[in-house]
Amino acid sequence: MTGMGDDGARGMKELFDAGAITIAQDEATCVVYGMPNEAVKHGGVHKIMPLPYIGHEVLLL
Repeated sequence: MTGMGDDGARGMKELFDAGAITIAQDEATCVVYGMPNEAVKHGGVHKIMPLPYIGHEVLLL
């Protein structure tokens, strides 16, 4: 979710590559879109969603 840097993005890509379902917070609901944007750029994101919907999406998995 919201944050800066790319350390989390690299970890998210590793999870993605291992078969995990990954979700990134969308830019509109982020205070800082750095980390989610890096995760998208690294190719480690299945879905990009507004923060209020992420919890519900996780429950559906």
